[in-house]
Amino acid sequence: VQLQASGGGLVQAGNSLRLSCAASGRAFRSYTVAWFRQAPGNEREFVAASSWNGGIPTYADSVKGRFTISRDNAKNTAYLQMNSLEPEDTAVYYCAAQARSSDVRRDKVYGYWGQGTLVTVSS
Repeated sequence: VQLQASGGGLVQAGNSLRLSCAASGRAFRSYTVAWFRQAPGNEREFVAASSWNGGIPTYADSVKGRFTISRDNAKNTAYLQMNSLEPEDTAVYYCAAQARSSDVRRDKVYGYWGQGTLVTVSS
């Protein structure tokens, strides 16, 4: 499975962006998919995760109520809708798939990663 993240850019605080994660291979449809981010000088951190059927998603407290993860398995694509963006959301965002344990917040459990897309939020 190959993942391609896109949709990043420069936005002003308070605005929105939607990231996409396009996957190759039908196996993607059976995988948990997640978004992580890494700001300069920081470790990579969990943002959101969605099970294979889009069931109850999991969010980091810092984005809960502002970000929404979704997926369209027919298109082999996952999304991260980001609203009310804050300068603290500035980071490279990565999509990941195939969680090999139930601890979906840990980056090390994922088998596949996209290349990352940069989101910059100006104040």
